[in-house]
Amino acid sequence: MTPLTHTRRLSVATLLVILAMLLLFSGQVSAKHLDTKPAPDFPQRAADGWINSSPLTMAGLAGKVLLVDFWTFDCWNCYRSFPWLKGVERQFEETDFQVIGVHSPEFEHERDLDKVRAKVAEFGLEHPIMLDNDFAYWKALGNQYWPSYYLIDKQGRLRYSFIGETHANTGQAQAIETAIKALLAE
Repeated sequence: MTPLTHTRRLSVATLLVILAMLLLFSGQVSAKHLDTKPAPDFPQRAADGWINSSPLTMAGLAGKVLLVDFWTFDCWNCYRSFPWLKGVERQFEETDFQVIGVHSPEFEHERDLDKVRAKVAEFGLEHPIMLDNDFAYWKALGNQYWPSYYLIDKQGRLRYSFIGETHANTGQAQAIETAIKALLAE
C-alpha cells in the first residue's frame, strides 16, 4: 500500500464517520405525507372528555388547518416539545389554524381527569385537549408514538404526520411549520 492510498482510505473513512455523525445529530425529520383521506371525527362527545373546550367535531372545524398532537403527561419527549408547540400557536394565531391535543395515556395513573387537568395547567396548555383513555382516536389514525403530530387540511383531510420530540429552529420544526403555511395557503 502506498502512502497516498493509505491517506485516501483514511480520508474516505473519516468522511463516512463525519457523515454518520451529521445524520445522527442533525435532527432528522420524520415526516410522512399521507393519502389525503378524510380525518376521522373526534370520538369523545362527553363534556368532561375535553379540557379547555367543549367537545369538538371535524365539521365544526371545517376551514381550519389542524395540528393534532398526541401526548401523555409522563412522556418527557411530549412536554419538552410544548415550548415549540406554544410558539407555533403564537406564530399562526391570526390564521385559520388550530392545535388540538389528544391525551392518550401510557400508564394507568395518566387516565385520571384531575391529574391531566393539573398537568395541562402546569404546562400552560390553552388549546383544546381531548381525553383518549380508550385509545379510540389513537387507533383511528393508526398512531404508534408519543409525541406524534398530524396535520389536517381545511377540507378535513389527513395530509402529514410527524413523530418525535420537536424543538424550535430544528429541521422537524421547520418542516412542520412549512407544511402548515402550505396548507393555510391552499
